[in-house]
Amino acid sequence: MFTVYGIPNCNTVKKARTWLDEKGIAYTFHDYKKKGITAEKITGWFQYFPWEKLVNKAGTTWKQLSEEEKAAVTDEKSATELMISKNSVIKRPLIEDASGKAIAIGFSESEYEKAFL
Repeated sequence: MFTVYGIPNCNTVKKARTWLDEKGIAYTFHDYKKKGITAEKITGWFQYFPWEKLVNKAGTTWKQLSEEEKAAVTDEKSATELMISKNSVIKRPLIEDASGKAIAIGFSESEYEKAFL
């Protein structure tokens, strides 16, 4: 069983969930807005993805930050603090396998085929 982390109204999350549904791949959905995210979970993801990839600098949440807030994100610790306080800044979706290993971030059909099929 996989876990998909994201927010339900995100178009990329919708595409990923539709793809998983169409392929019959079972998963649970973790809604950041309702369930939040822990520093421990984010720190665990750093084993698989660098903080620079986890922080979505192309998204609205990042763009709405002040220049000072953006400049303060320089390492895993500061990125974790930002992702906890503004979880919409986390690149979505992030998908974990049953062991908790982060295996995919964002949505790419070709990457999903490699990871899931």
